[in-house]
Amino acid sequence: MIYATMRNMDKKQRLLESVRGLHQDTLEILQMDVTDQKSILDAKTKVTEGKIDILGVGLMGPLECQSLETIRGILDVNLLGTLRTIQTFLPDMKRKRQGLPFNDVYCASKFAVEGACESLAILLQHFNIHVSLIECGPVNTDFLMNLKKTEPGEEALEVDEQTISLYHQYQEHCKAVFQNAAQDIDDIIQVYLEAIEAQSPYLRYYTNRALLPMSSLKLSSMDGSQYIRAMSKLIFTSANMGPQK
Repeated sequence: MIYATMRNMDKKQRLLESVRGLHQDTLEILQMDVTDQKSILDAKTKVTEGKIDILGVGLMGPLECQSLETIRGILDVNLLGTLRTIQTFLPDMKRKRQGLPFNDVYCASKFAVEGACESLAILLQHFNIHVSLIECGPVNTDFLMNLKKTEPGEEALEVDEQTISLYHQYQEHCKAVFQNAAQDIDDIIQVYLEAIEAQSPYLRYYTNRALLPMSSLKLSSMDGSQYIRAMSKLIFTSANMGPQK
């Protein structure tokens, strides 16, 4: 069973007509507004099996023309709405063994920045403006000390024992990475200077060559499965990450 969700059920008939004769027995359309937690919870009570698909909203036009209110609205639906829905459905998915490390929100915010910069880079080259992403690995700063953490048990939602165990493994992995592979700030500054001083700077700069194999795998593994398996093995089966240069 596949559950298609939409905020405005007036569009339901149009969707049914577009899939007429194809998925009548396996498609159910539910009302759900991903910006409204109560709406998500109501939809959750109707989902008993299968998959739920979430579509976002689009926005096109020059960045300087977009109001902050419009941008917030898009992110509230496409990013925060997706996270709200995942957060709501995830416990049941885990119990059913149907499927995140624990940097989900942080990574989502970084991917959002990366997507925005990639889109801007394509446009701004026509104005001789170069956009560069400086992609750092672990750096010897107070990042870990200042990291915002939500520990299992702090929030109202209960977290299962397996997730707590994996979370502790992930914390140990992070400590090992920062101990063994963190760069000094001076190394990062050099990469920034390289980008600043370049006549035609690259879109993407990596500061830590130790991370290149994983980054390359992410790009070369078209379906992403190799990357997912490799990252899981690195994080959850490696006690420590040895020094790499």
